[in-house]
Amino acid sequence: MARVAPEMRHEILAAAARRFAFAGYKGTSLRDIARDVGCSKAAVLYHFPGKESLLIELMAPALAVIRALEDSIVATAGPAAAQRVAMEGFVDLAVRFRREMALLRGEFRELLESPEFAHLERFADRLVDAVAGHPERPAARIAARVMLAGIAETSGDSDDVPDDELREALLALLRRAIEPAD
Repeated sequence: MARVAPEMRHEILAAAARRFAFAGYKGTSLRDIARDVGCSKAAVLYHFPGKESLLIELMAPALAVIRALEDSIVATAGPAAAQRVAMEGFVDLAVRFRREMALLRGEFRELLESPEFAHLERFADRLVDAVAGHPERPAARIAARVMLAGIAETSGDSDDVPDDELREALLALLRRAIEPAD
């Protein structure tokens, strides 16, 4: 029995997500994805113009939340409030999009070259400044970068921890590691 287009599209996305998480974006080919789905590479290309479009679709919900978080940070008055919004927002993002964080592991810098992901560099700088609370202090920026990278890395490997427990633990660690903004 032939699969209908929406079903096939969903299977291709699911296979791409598994492959990207396991082998990385660069380490995955369209042929690998097609083999996992049980279809031809041409069938994958019928549904998606290329591998990048698969990644973009998989990341779309997370990218929308990132844009909203960036807007919230910019709109927040005062460094202490911006720090709180940034910390809580990033931890929520990391917990909610654990799988998507795992997809980007080790390939974030290369993905920034794609126009769809280029804004993430600006977001990362804003996020670090806000979390640091004291962006003029190099030590505060370093601490923020280390903590944010650790959260991104840890959240993808914490599938066995319930969301609320993971969120609480990550926020507690972040608050202990980062000097409060004035």
